[in-house]
Amino acid sequence: MHHPILGSEETMKKGILTKREREVFELLINNYDTNEIAKALKISDKTVRNHISNAMQKLGVKGRAGAVIELLKLGELSL
Repeated sequence: MHHPILGSEETMKKGILTKREREVFELLINNYDTNEIAKALKISDKTVRNHISNAMQKLGVKGRAGAVIELLKLGELSL
């Protein structure tokens, strides 16, 4: 199976997000803002925004909410 955005089935099985992107989104769905995520992960606000932006680009969505919804649908995140 080949997904037009996500690539091959092998790629999808490995997961869409990097470890750090997943950490950022797990905090995001737990109501952390950018600054709180940066402090929790000991990275800069800009790096947090970059991780979110990279994930949105991979998913082909606009906005954090769209990314979260898509990641939930794909089973990459759970509430």
